[in-house]
Amino acid sequence: MTDFIYLASQSPRRRQLLEQLGVECRLLLPDATEDSEALEAVLANEAPSTYVQRVTALKLDAAMARLKRRGLPSAPVLCSDTTVAKGRRIYGKPEDAADAQRMLAELAASTHRVLTAVAVQSGRKRLQALSVSRVTFAPMNRAQIAAYVASGEPMGKAGAYAIQGRVAMFISQISGSYSGIMGLPLHETALLLRAAGLKI
Repeated sequence: MTDFIYLASQSPRRRQLLEQLGVECRLLLPDATEDSEALEAVLANEAPSTYVQRVTALKLDAAMARLKRRGLPSAPVLCSDTTVAKGRRIYGKPEDAADAQRMLAELAASTHRVLTAVAVQSGRKRLQALSVSRVTFAPMNRAQIAAYVASGEPMGKAGAYAIQGRVAMFISQISGSYSGIMGLPLHETALLLRAAGLKI
């Protein structure tokens, strides 16, 4: 039984959320030879829930191979992936400012889903969970969207926004897991880590 886990994610928010649970985590990040972006490619006609769970499983496969390759001490490994979806349309990370503006214009004055998949592997045992939340945006005009994009906050975020950031002034309603929308649903994550043998 270990007293720490490996977090295979570059997201500082996920690390903060795990610390909120009192979980000690060590980062297990990809090296320069790994193409982690390629794992996030969407397949034709793929449903958002299928997509986010498949990508998380691929990330966990890559992390387990990394753990073995580096000869690190064994401990549970956690991976997570978040995507934003409106209907069956998947909104990943924006490619540039114009892409971020397009996404936000499409999400404004409507409700969308935020899906976060979590997977934990401990030895040969793999556990998975999916959190689905709903977020409603108030109307946003072009100037408001442009100002938010200019802040730089939307870059690198699924759906081109960070719930804990400035965009909060345009969010009129949330249903589901706030931490899940941030990138790691704490209730589901705690259940998985307990099942993997961690004392939380």
